Amino acid sequence: MQLQLVDICKFFGEADSRTAALRGVSCTIQAGSITVLLGPSGSGKSTLLNIIGGIETADSGQILIGGEPLGAMTEQELTQYRRKHLGYVFQSYHLIPNLTVKENIEVGAYLSEHPLDVNELLRVLGLWEHRDKLPNQLSGGQQQRTSIGRAIVKAPDILLCDEPTGALDYSTGKEILQLIEEVNLRYHCTVVLVTHNAAIGDMSDRVIHLRDGAIVRDEQRAYRVHAKDLDW
Repeated sequence: MQLQLVDICKFFGEADSRTAALRGVSCTIQAGSITVLLGPSGSGKSTLLNIIGGIETADSGQILIGGEPLGAMTEQELTQYRRKHLGYVFQSYHLIPNLTVKENIEVGAYLSEHPLDVNELLRVLGLWEHRDKLPNQLSGGQQQRTSIGRAIVKAPDILLCDEPTGALDYSTGKEILQLIEEVNLRYHCTVVLVTHNAAIGDMSDRVIHLRDGAIVRDEQRAYRVHAKDLDW
């Protein structure tokens, strides 16, 4: 599903403390692509991701999702948009502690009219042998795999990833990036990934560089490096 962002602005604070988090961001993200939003802390990348995800609202500008304006949606329509079209992976896993791996993923399946097969997905994620474990019995990488499973089981058109490797060590982080790459190829979802790690941009079709709430460089990649070959 294609995303179009037109002159997106977002401000925080009032009067003298008013700060621009996003200043006229415009771009089009092609369906089925991997796009990295790259920038330092405070550049506006997570705010932009949250606006795409309907978690925050823009103060001005327009977002078109598959040609439909997000700003024109009622609260009920926005809820349905998030349910039907979006999967969200955070740096923190947000798993339900008293549910097993399989049950946590099934929570996402309940939100979809046409969910993926949970057992098949557990195997794709490398979690089949851990399906009956609780989150506190898992490693950080296994917990992130479970959160990815919960996000994609509802077959979202768009997968939004906010620093998905930020809490992980190098090797585990690469495993998670390989999984995101496989999900993109297998299920053809549009991936938007926020990071401050420039090396991760090599696995994408496009890197949008943000600084102080504005796009400073929009880089189309000639080819994607496999996630397993990334190095930083």
